[in-house]
Amino acid sequence: MVDFDITILGCGSAKPTLRHYTSSQVVKRSGTLYMIDCGEGAQRQFQRYGFHEGQLENIFISHAHGDHCLGLIGFLSSLSLNGRNRNMNLYLPAELVPILQAQIDFFIPHAAFGILLHPIDSQKPIRILSDEHFDITALPLQHRIPCYGFLFEEKPGNRHIIADCIKQYNIPRSQIKHIQQGGDFTTADGQVIPNACLTTPPTPTRSYAYLSDTRPIMEYAELLHGVDLLYHDSTYAGADQKLAVQYDHSTSLEAAMFAEKCQAGQLLLGHYSSRYHNDLYILEDAIRLFPHTMLTDEGMIVPILDKTAQGPLISSWKR
Repeated sequence: MVDFDITILGCGSAKPTLRHYTSSQVVKRSGTLYMIDCGEGAQRQFQRYGFHEGQLENIFISHAHGDHCLGLIGFLSSLSLNGRNRNMNLYLPAELVPILQAQIDFFIPHAAFGILLHPIDSQKPIRILSDEHFDITALPLQHRIPCYGFLFEEKPGNRHIIADCIKQYNIPRSQIKHIQQGGDFTTADGQVIPNACLTTPPTPTRSYAYLSDTRPIMEYAELLHGVDLLYHDSTYAGADQKLAVQYDHSTSLEAAMFAEKCQAGQLLLGHYSSRYHNDLYILEDAIRLFPHTMLTDEGMIVPILDKTAQGPLISSWKR
Protein backbone atom coordinates (compact mmCIF):
# COMPACT_ATOMS: atom_id res chain seq x y z
CA MET A 1 0.00 0.00 0.00
CA VAL A 2 1.25 3.49 -0.89
CA ASP A 3 2.45 5.44 2.16
CA PHE A 4 0.02 8.05 3.50
CA ASP A 5 0.75 9.51 6.91
CA ILE A 6 0.90 12.67 8.97
CA THR A 7 3.71 13.98 11.16
CA ILE A 8 2.94 16.29 14.07
CA LEU A 9 5.23 19.34 14.15
CA GLY A 10 3.24 21.09 16.87
CA CYS A 11 0.04 20.38 18.77
CA GLY A 12 -0.22 23.10 21.43
CA SER A 13 -2.48 26.13 21.41
CA ALA A 14 -2.07 29.88 21.92
CA LYS A 15 1.66 29.96 22.62
CA PRO A 16 4.68 27.65 22.52
CA THR A 17 5.52 25.96 25.81
CA LEU A 18 8.39 23.78 27.01
CA ARG A 19 6.18 20.79 26.17
CA HIS A 20 4.57 21.70 22.87
CA TYR A 21 5.07 23.79 19.76
CA THR A 22 2.01 25.50 18.30
CA SER A 23 -0.07 24.04 15.47
CA SER A 24 1.61 22.55 12.43
CA GLN A 25 1.70 19.17 10.75
CA VAL A 26 2.82 17.56 7.53
CA VAL A 27 0.76 15.20 5.38
CA LYS A 28 2.88 12.89 3.22
CA ARG A 29 1.85 10.68 0.34
CA SER A 30 4.26 9.00 -2.09
CA GLY A 31 7.01 11.49 -1.25
CA THR A 32 4.80 14.56 -1.79
CA LEU A 33 4.36 16.84 1.25
CA TYR A 34 1.49 19.08 2.30
CA MET A 35 1.79 21.38 5.34
CA ILE A 36 -1.23 22.24 7.46
CA ASP A 37 -0.79 25.39 9.56
CA CYS A 38 2.58 26.91 10.32
CA GLY A 39 2.86 28.06 13.91
CA GLU A 40 5.97 29.56 15.47
CA GLY A 41 8.99 27.28 15.07
CA ALA A 42 7.42 25.13 12.35
CA GLN A 43 10.40 25.51 10.02
CA ARG A 44 12.74 24.20 12.71
CA GLN A 45 10.47 21.22 13.30
CA PHE A 46 10.26 20.65 9.54
CA GLN A 47 14.04 20.32 9.44
CA ARG A 48 14.28 18.36 12.67
CA TYR A 49 12.10 15.56 11.34
CA GLY A 50 13.99 15.24 8.09
CA PHE A 51 11.64 16.79 5.56
CA HIS A 52 12.88 18.36 2.32
CA GLU A 53 11.31 21.58 1.09
CA GLY A 54 11.61 20.45 -2.52
CA GLN A 55 8.79 17.96 -1.84
CA LEU A 56 6.49 20.69 -0.50
CA GLU A 57 4.35 22.76 -2.89
CA ASN A 58 1.15 23.38 -0.92
CA ILE A 59 0.58 24.94 2.51
CA PHE A 60 -2.87 25.21 4.10
CA ILE A 61 -3.55 27.80 6.81
CA SER A 62 -6.73 27.31 8.84
CA HIS A 63 -7.12 30.86 10.16
CA ALA A 64 -5.44 34.12 11.11
CA HIS A 65 -4.66 33.41 14.77
CA GLY A 66 -0.94 33.59 15.49
CA ASP A 67 -0.55 30.06 16.83
CA HIS A 68 -1.44 28.80 13.34
CA CYS A 69 0.44 31.21 11.10
CA LEU A 70 3.20 33.17 12.89
CA GLY A 71 5.84 30.79 11.56
CA LEU A 72 4.81 31.20 7.94
CA ILE A 73 6.71 34.31 6.87
CA GLY A 74 9.89 33.00 8.49
CA PHE A 75 9.49 29.68 6.71
CA LEU A 76 8.96 31.39 3.34
CA SER A 77 11.95 33.67 3.97
CA SER A 78 14.18 30.66 4.67
CA LEU A 79 13.01 29.00 1.46
CA SER A 80 14.12 32.12 -0.41
CA LEU A 81 17.51 32.12 1.33
CA ASN A 82 17.89 28.45 0.39
CA GLY A 83 17.51 29.36 -3.28
CA ARG A 84 14.12 27.80 -3.91
CA ASN A 85 12.88 28.46 -7.46
CA ARG A 86 9.64 26.47 -7.57
CA ASN A 87 6.29 28.08 -6.83
CA MET A 88 4.70 27.65 -3.42
CA ASN A 89 0.90 27.56 -3.16
CA LEU A 90 -0.75 28.90 -0.02
CA TYR A 91 -4.42 28.26 0.70
CA LEU A 92 -5.70 30.57 3.40
CA PRO A 93 -8.73 32.55 4.57
CA ALA A 94 -9.36 35.59 2.40
CA GLU A 95 -8.92 38.02 5.31
CA LEU A 96 -5.35 36.82 5.84
CA VAL A 97 -4.28 37.42 2.24
CA PRO A 98 -3.56 41.18 2.44
CA ILE A 99 -1.76 40.74 5.78
CA LEU A 100 0.51 38.02 4.44
CA GLN A 101 1.07 39.84 1.15
CA ALA A 102 2.31 42.90 3.06
CA GLN A 103 4.76 40.72 4.99
CA ILE A 104 5.98 39.07 1.78
CA ASP A 105 6.47 42.47 0.11
CA PHE A 106 8.42 43.77 3.10
CA PHE A 107 10.54 40.78 4.18
CA ILE A 108 11.11 38.80 0.96
CA PRO A 109 10.45 41.19 -1.96
CA HIS A 110 13.09 39.52 -4.12
CA ALA A 111 12.10 35.89 -3.62
CA ALA A 112 13.24 33.81 -6.58
CA PHE A 113 10.08 31.71 -6.46
CA GLY A 114 6.43 32.53 -6.87
CA ILE A 115 4.30 32.67 -3.70
CA LEU A 116 0.78 32.05 -4.95
CA LEU A 117 -1.98 33.02 -2.52
CA HIS A 118 -5.30 31.20 -2.95
CA PRO A 119 -7.98 32.87 -0.80
CA ILE A 120 -10.72 30.74 0.75
CA ASP A 121 -14.02 32.54 1.22
CA SER A 122 -16.96 30.19 1.52
CA GLN A 123 -19.81 29.45 3.90
CA LYS A 124 -19.99 25.83 2.80
CA PRO A 125 -17.48 23.04 2.06
CA ILE A 126 -15.57 23.80 -1.13
CA ARG A 127 -12.99 21.89 -3.18
CA ILE A 128 -9.77 23.94 -3.18
CA LEU A 129 -7.26 21.56 -4.75
CA SER A 130 -7.28 18.43 -6.85
CA ASP A 131 -3.90 16.95 -7.77
CA GLU A 132 -2.54 13.53 -8.62
CA HIS A 133 -2.91 12.29 -5.03
CA PHE A 134 -5.86 14.02 -3.38
CA ASP A 135 -9.07 15.91 -3.64
CA ILE A 136 -8.79 18.51 -0.86
CA THR A 137 -11.83 20.27 0.56
CA ALA A 138 -11.95 23.30 2.87
CA LEU A 139 -14.60 23.03 5.60
CA PRO A 140 -15.87 26.22 7.28
CA LEU A 141 -15.54 25.84 11.05
CA GLN A 142 -17.14 27.55 14.04
CA HIS A 143 -14.52 29.83 15.58
CA ARG A 144 -14.17 33.48 16.57
CA ILE A 145 -12.86 34.45 13.14
CA PRO A 146 -13.15 32.78 9.71
CA CYS A 147 -11.55 29.36 10.07
CA TYR A 148 -11.36 26.27 7.89
CA GLY A 149 -10.68 22.61 8.35
CA PHE A 150 -9.28 20.45 5.58
CA LEU A 151 -10.37 17.07 4.23
CA PHE A 152 -7.83 15.04 2.25
CA GLU A 153 -9.48 12.33 0.14
CA GLU A 154 -7.22 9.93 -1.68
CA LYS A 155 -7.95 9.50 -5.38
CA PRO A 156 -8.87 6.00 -6.54
CA GLY A 157 -6.04 4.04 -8.09
CA ASN A 158 -6.15 1.65 -11.03
CA ARG A 159 -7.59 -1.84 -10.90
CA HIS A 160 -5.11 -4.67 -10.31
CA ILE A 161 -4.55 -6.97 -13.26
CA ILE A 162 -4.47 -10.67 -12.45
CA ALA A 163 -1.01 -11.87 -13.40
CA ASP A 164 -2.16 -15.31 -14.60
CA CYS A 165 -4.53 -13.66 -17.08
CA ILE A 166 -1.64 -11.99 -18.92
CA LYS A 167 -0.24 -15.40 -19.86
CA GLN A 168 -3.62 -17.09 -20.31
CA TYR A 169 -4.89 -14.57 -22.86
CA ASN A 170 -1.49 -13.55 -24.24
CA ILE A 171 -2.08 -9.91 -23.30
CA PRO A 172 0.58 -7.61 -24.78
CA ARG A 173 2.30 -5.10 -22.52
CA SER A 174 0.74 -2.24 -24.51
CA GLN A 175 -2.75 -3.25 -23.30
CA ILE A 176 -2.03 -3.55 -19.59
CA LYS A 177 -2.61 0.12 -18.72
CA HIS A 178 -5.89 0.11 -20.67
CA ILE A 179 -7.07 -2.91 -18.71
CA GLN A 180 -5.97 -1.46 -15.36
CA GLN A 181 -8.08 1.61 -16.16
CA GLY A 182 -11.18 -0.55 -16.62
CA GLY A 183 -11.05 -1.61 -20.24
CA ASP A 184 -11.93 -5.04 -21.63
CA PHE A 185 -9.52 -7.07 -23.76
CA THR A 186 -10.15 -8.54 -27.19
CA THR A 187 -8.10 -11.62 -28.08
CA ALA A 188 -6.59 -12.26 -31.49
CA ASP A 189 -9.58 -14.43 -32.47
CA GLY A 190 -12.07 -11.70 -31.50
CA GLN A 191 -13.17 -12.96 -28.08
CA VAL A 192 -13.97 -10.10 -25.66
CA ILE A 193 -12.71 -10.77 -22.13
CA PRO A 194 -14.60 -8.57 -19.61
CA ASN A 195 -12.48 -6.45 -17.34
CA ALA A 196 -14.02 -8.07 -14.26
CA CYS A 197 -12.41 -11.37 -15.33
CA LEU A 198 -9.00 -9.78 -15.74
CA THR A 199 -8.67 -7.55 -12.70
CA THR A 200 -9.42 -7.12 -9.03
CA PRO A 201 -10.74 -3.87 -7.51
CA PRO A 202 -8.41 -0.95 -6.75
CA THR A 203 -6.86 -0.59 -3.32
CA PRO A 204 -9.43 1.10 -1.03
CA THR A 205 -8.96 4.85 -0.76
CA ARG A 206 -8.20 6.57 2.54
CA SER A 207 -9.09 9.96 4.02
CA TYR A 208 -7.86 12.41 6.63
CA ALA A 209 -9.75 15.32 8.21
CA TYR A 210 -8.15 18.20 10.15
CA LEU A 211 -10.65 20.19 12.27
CA SER A 212 -9.02 22.87 14.39
CA ASP A 213 -10.01 25.38 15.86
CA THR A 214 -13.75 24.89 16.24
CA ARG A 215 -16.77 23.98 18.23
CA PRO A 216 -17.97 20.50 17.22
CA ILE A 217 -20.10 20.70 14.05
CA MET A 218 -22.30 17.63 14.10
CA GLU A 219 -23.70 18.51 10.68
CA TYR A 220 -20.36 17.41 9.22
CA ALA A 221 -20.79 13.86 10.51
CA GLU A 222 -22.44 12.80 7.25
CA LEU A 223 -19.82 14.49 5.07
CA LEU A 224 -17.02 12.88 7.09
CA HIS A 225 -18.76 9.55 7.58
CA GLY A 226 -16.18 6.79 7.76
CA VAL A 227 -13.15 9.09 7.63
CA ASP A 228 -10.10 6.97 8.36
CA LEU A 229 -8.26 9.50 10.54
CA LEU A 230 -9.74 12.54 12.29
CA TYR A 231 -7.73 15.26 14.02
CA HIS A 232 -10.14 17.33 16.11
CA ASP A 233 -9.77 20.41 18.29
CA SER A 234 -9.37 19.19 21.88
CA THR A 235 -8.23 22.37 23.57
CA TYR A 236 -10.01 21.58 26.83
CA ALA A 237 -10.84 18.61 29.03
CA GLY A 238 -14.49 17.73 29.52
CA ALA A 239 -14.73 19.56 32.85
CA ASP A 240 -13.91 22.86 31.14
CA GLN A 241 -16.73 22.92 28.60
CA LYS A 242 -17.71 26.46 29.61
CA LEU A 243 -14.29 27.68 28.47
CA ALA A 244 -14.65 25.73 25.23
CA VAL A 245 -17.96 27.42 24.51
CA GLN A 246 -16.63 30.85 25.52
CA TYR A 247 -13.63 30.67 23.19
CA ASP A 248 -15.16 28.61 20.37
CA HIS A 249 -13.09 25.51 20.93
CA SER A 250 -13.96 21.89 21.77
CA THR A 251 -13.37 19.58 24.67
CA SER A 252 -11.83 16.16 24.17
CA LEU A 253 -15.18 14.63 25.13
CA GLU A 254 -16.93 16.62 22.40
CA ALA A 255 -14.26 15.52 19.92
CA ALA A 256 -14.96 11.90 20.87
CA MET A 257 -18.70 12.42 20.45
CA PHE A 258 -18.10 13.77 16.96
CA ALA A 259 -15.72 10.93 16.06
CA GLU A 260 -18.32 8.41 17.21
CA LYS A 261 -21.08 10.11 15.23
CA CYS A 262 -19.10 10.10 11.99
CA GLN A 263 -17.72 6.59 12.68
CA ALA A 264 -14.11 7.65 12.24
CA GLY A 265 -11.43 4.99 12.14
CA GLN A 266 -9.12 6.82 14.56
CA LEU A 267 -9.32 10.06 16.53
CA LEU A 268 -6.32 12.29 17.23
CA LEU A 269 -6.57 14.86 19.99
CA GLY A 270 -4.58 18.09 19.75
CA HIS A 271 -4.39 21.88 20.20
CA TYR A 272 -3.98 21.46 23.95
CA SER A 273 -4.41 24.38 26.32
CA SER A 274 -1.27 25.18 28.30
CA ARG A 275 -3.39 25.18 31.48
CA TYR A 276 -2.95 21.40 31.69
CA HIS A 277 0.32 19.96 32.95
CA ASN A 278 -0.53 16.42 31.89
CA ASP A 279 -2.07 15.65 28.49
CA LEU A 280 -3.46 12.37 29.84
CA TYR A 281 -6.09 14.45 31.65
CA ILE A 282 -7.42 15.41 28.21
CA LEU A 283 -7.30 11.84 26.95
CA GLU A 284 -9.27 10.28 29.81
CA ASP A 285 -12.63 11.82 28.87
CA ALA A 286 -12.39 10.93 25.21
CA ILE A 287 -11.09 7.38 25.34
CA ARG A 288 -13.95 6.18 27.53
CA LEU A 289 -16.41 7.16 24.80
CA PHE A 290 -14.28 6.49 21.72
CA PRO A 291 -11.59 3.87 22.44
CA HIS A 292 -9.70 4.45 19.18
CA THR A 293 -8.36 7.76 20.45
CA MET A 294 -4.81 8.91 21.03
CA LEU A 295 -2.95 12.04 21.99
CA THR A 296 -0.72 13.79 19.49
CA ASP A 297 2.84 14.78 20.33
CA GLU A 298 5.67 16.42 18.45
CA GLY A 299 7.49 14.05 16.11
CA MET A 300 4.67 11.52 16.07
CA ILE A 301 3.99 9.86 12.73
CA VAL A 302 0.53 8.41 12.23
CA PRO A 303 0.02 6.12 9.23
CA ILE A 304 -3.45 6.43 7.74
CA LEU A 305 -4.85 2.93 7.34
CA ASP A 306 -8.10 1.99 5.67
CA LYS A 307 -10.53 0.08 7.85
CA THR A 308 -9.88 -3.22 6.05
CA ALA A 309 -6.14 -3.11 6.75
CA GLN A 310 -4.67 -5.79 8.96
CA GLY A 311 -2.76 -5.01 12.13
CA PRO A 312 -3.37 -2.60 15.02
CA LEU A 313 -5.96 0.08 14.44
CA ILE A 314 -3.75 2.75 16.02
CA SER A 315 -0.11 2.86 15.03
CA SER A 316 2.32 5.68 15.69
CA TRP A 317 5.95 6.32 16.41
CA LYS A 318 8.46 9.13 16.40
CA ARG A 319 11.01 9.94 13.74
